[in-house]
Amino acid sequence: MSPETDAELLVIGGGPIGLAAAIRARQRGMAVTVVEPRSTPIDKACGEGLMPGAVLALDRLGVRVDGAQLRGIAYVQGATRSEHRFVGAPGRGVRRTVLQQALSDRADELGVVRRVGRVEHLVQDARSVTVSGGGLEPTTARWLIGADGLHSTVRQLVGLERPLRRSRARRFGLRRHFRVAPWGDLVEVHWTRHVEAYVTPLGTELVGVALLGPSGVDFTRALSEVPGLVDRLDGAAADGPVRGAGPLFQSTSARTAGRVVLVGDASGYVDALTGEGIRVGFAQADAAVRAIASGDVRGYERDWVRVTRDFRLITGALVAAAGSPLRARIVPASARLPRLFGAVVERLAR
Repeated sequence: MSPETDAELLVIGGGPIGLAAAIRARQRGMAVTVVEPRSTPIDKACGEGLMPGAVLALDRLGVRVDGAQLRGIAYVQGATRSEHRFVGAPGRGVRRTVLQQALSDRADELGVVRRVGRVEHLVQDARSVTVSGGGLEPTTARWLIGADGLHSTVRQLVGLERPLRRSRARRFGLRRHFRVAPWGDLVEVHWTRHVEAYVTPLGTELVGVALLGPSGVDFTRALSEVPGLVDRLDGAAADGPVRGAGPLFQSTSARTAGRVVLVGDASGYVDALTGEGIRVGFAQADAAVRAIASGDVRGYERDWVRVTRDFRLITGALVAAAGSPLRARIVPASARLPRLFGAVVERLAR
């Protein structure tokens, strides 16, 4: 860190991916400042199932989170069911607030500096990046990681936002928790005509239900159309309000601009359909920190393509099928081809 900078690395966004990047940078000895306007713990509408690869990444960060063991994934459509149990270590169902708090505590333990405020302005030159905004005094660092989510301000400020095509269907996510004992150790994905309902065990008396579908989906009405799920949740008390996020698809023209690097949802997002967003985000954060440590972030573009390839290709193909006449055949095909279904799940899980 030079006398002219406040930190070697600025991380914009204090969600799980931003905090993971900050922790990895501190493990490498960098001086790190995280800028985030919200107070911890930060919640978000998401499926909350951590794939085995994400649990392993947390171990490398020195973070342990409590939750329910997840042994695999099941696709369900009426009476048709296809399931795959993970080979090796399980995943974990963890409330987003619990995950973010654990990462926040680890960042504090390692000496990550916090600044509260909202980034509204960003300027950079050959040596540094400076941000400022609402409640945020000008803060300067040698490098900046933008980890500020689906609607990233950093992405917009550095000109990496790619507008969505009007012809593209917009999908959104809704999530609510219910106080009820999980009825299994798998993440269940219930397919209906218009939505997918993710049911994730989160504890001995808690499940999360996340719905993915088009704009305007009513949570209660959509849930009532999922066979079998309504009975499972009958009489269960809702634990908190319905939370929403979207549109899920986000596109970028590149992931780096000068001394700025994008990770997580800010770097582009396909859909939450296959549930490995956190695992991919952790891999991006690790790659970004490695690139910054080397002093040349150009290699991050290549690493970003590599670590997101399966996510983009497999999830993209599945989302395309889900929005086509093939939608009704996805679960039956998974049941008829269990080895293929299992291979895809394992590929995304690790």
